[in-house]
Amino acid sequence: MVFTVARISAALAAAFFAVSGTSAAPLTTELASRKAAATPAAPHWVVYTDRWISGETGPPDVSLLKGFNTYILSFWLTSGPADQAVEWASLTADQRSSIKSSYAAAGVKMMVSAFGATDSPTSSGADPVATADSLAAWVVSMGLDGVDVDYEDFNAFNGGTTAAVDWLVAFTKELRNKLPAGDYIITHAPVAPWFEKGYSGGGYLAVDSAVGSLIDWYNIQFYNQGATQYTDCTGLLTTSGGQYPGSSVFEISANGVNIDKLVIGKPAVAADGPSGGYIDPATLATCVSQAKAKGWNAGVMSWEYPDADVNWIDTVRGSAYPI
Repeated sequence: MVFTVARISAALAAAFFAVSGTSAAPLTTELASRKAAATPAAPHWVVYTDRWISGETGPPDVSLLKGFNTYILSFWLTSGPADQAVEWASLTADQRSSIKSSYAAAGVKMMVSAFGATDSPTSSGADPVATADSLAAWVVSMGLDGVDVDYEDFNAFNGGTTAAVDWLVAFTKELRNKLPAGDYIITHAPVAPWFEKGYSGGGYLAVDSAVGSLIDWYNIQFYNQGATQYTDCTGLLTTSGGQYPGSSVFEISANGVNIDKLVIGKPAVAADGPSGGYIDPATLATCVSQAKAKGWNAGVMSWEYPDADVNWIDTVRGSAYPI
């Protein structure tokens, strides 16, 4: 993902927890609400939030997210929570519980995204099992519904070895061990080219083959891969071509990944995806309609709120998925 603010250091976060004594939200009620709905069925309408918003403390009122059903706080890093994740942690347990209850009542899941573009867990030598344990403990203590794995360690993934795939497989297995299916959601957010056949090191097809059954869906980044990649319905849905052939939605499905897990990720505005891939909401709505007609029902993800707001998702869902 593209980051819009500087990271809050783990040291600052640790200092906050030491001084404030922030405690976890009551877990009994939160766990009961998660079990009541378990993992939501597709389609998934997903929005991330990372940017600091003036005058906002904690997530927005859930009414401002009408049309979305998954809200992802960014980011949890190997050094600790940052940005919207640390803002969530800074709330009192009662505040978090109240907000979480209002989101649950509106049918909106709350998750945290891990890693992102500034964190390279494999290259930095982070142990996958210990990292998964730390992340899972934080998710449980913060009363969230699950984790989105936004792994963007490009040096490791593109390094010509299986190091990144091996790390992701071990990490995902342990994360699911600590966050059981039916109680918690686990998603991944790879860039689309990583699903190409023949990718060095096995790519995300190898990840899906090994642990796809543990992953609820993929928030695929069909953006920031060049100015002309995934910029129209053909390139997005059926024939990606260009530098990354074989990585459109239905080509990824043909490569063996469950079509119902392929959530289409797009920037809300061009500035949210500065390296290309932006499609205006009205045009994206036609792509969504075409995909649905071909048997796809996974949903759409956007980076990021508040650029992706009620009007954006209403337009994108269009007549195919009216709110």
